[in-house]
Amino acid sequence: MKKIWILLLLLIFFAGDKAMADVILNKKQENIAKISAYTAAGDISKLESALNKGLDEGLTVNEIKEVLIQMYAYCGFPRSLNGISALMNVLEQRKDKNDKTGDEGKPLPAGTDKFKYGDEVQVELTGNHVKGALFDFAPAIDSFLKEHLFADIFARGVLTHQEREIATIAALASMDNVEPQLNAHIQMGKNTGLSDIQIKEILILASVPKAEMLGIGEPNAAYAKYFKGNSYLNMLSKEQVGIANVTFEPKCRNNWHIHHKGGQILIAVYGRGYYQEWGKPAQEMKPGDVVNIPPETKHWHGAAPDSWFSHLAIEVPSEGGSTEWLEEVSDKEYGKLK
Repeated sequence: MKKIWILLLLLIFFAGDKAMADVILNKKQENIAKISAYTAAGDISKLESALNKGLDEGLTVNEIKEVLIQMYAYCGFPRSLNGISALMNVLEQRKDKNDKTGDEGKPLPAGTDKFKYGDEVQVELTGNHVKGALFDFAPAIDSFLKEHLFADIFARGVLTHQEREIATIAALASMDNVEPQLNAHIQMGKNTGLSDIQIKEILILASVPKAEMLGIGEPNAAYAKYFKGNSYLNMLSKEQVGIANVTFEPKCRNNWHIHHKGGQILIAVYGRGYYQEWGKPAQEMKPGDVVNIPPETKHWHGAAPDSWFSHLAIEVPSEGGSTEWLEEVSDKEYGKLK
């Protein structure tokens, strides 16, 4: 089901851009992105599910090993080692399934000039010799990047450079405060032939682990008629004060509505979204932003066009409180938002 709505989402974003076969990730690429994202996020339970799915859909054991080995360069040894342990557990549980082992990664031949080799790979991926103040200040980092990351790791084979960039983009997109590195690898991914639409799908897939940190919950079926797009609801508390984690897929927003008597408090916890009161400009919401919605105030809230968004919705206790649902936020008005 999740694959179906991702495809629908991409069609909505990019209808008419290219033929469908040209714009989406294939199964191998999608599974690499999911495995990388859950490894970087440290969600072992979801990672094990992603590993099983990847193996079921044709990834070899050694292809997955290479993804998990590479992860240490981007999210650290602890996450990488935990990912490898998860793979071992999954393989033990699947030992009767005869999963394909596949080709094994190979080291560079003895005597290879690793700095030169890594520099050539880095130029291939970036389009230029990478220089700058950071590498002048810490030249050892430049050596590690060229001799180890782009030489020792990228030269192991098994995965193509494009597949390694898919893994890297997904890992970085599932982490916080690494935007410069993420943007750099998005460009590297494009240099390997990934399209803008394929990059968009990687980012969407990688955003799910972050959105799930407070529990993405179940499809918000009871209120679906008041939402445009898919939303998910996880009730965190029903006692004393009602608290829900509400997650919106990109472009999803609820209708204009009014909380009578009690009001509501929103606390953004993931992604980027918007809140707007009737007659006022929409205000952007990012993690940590808080909106106090007074009772009898007509408003709406939801995700930005290009980002998942989650907020805690806290109901202000009141006797006889209710919510009045009104008209949709028009595509024209929503389309003005970035």
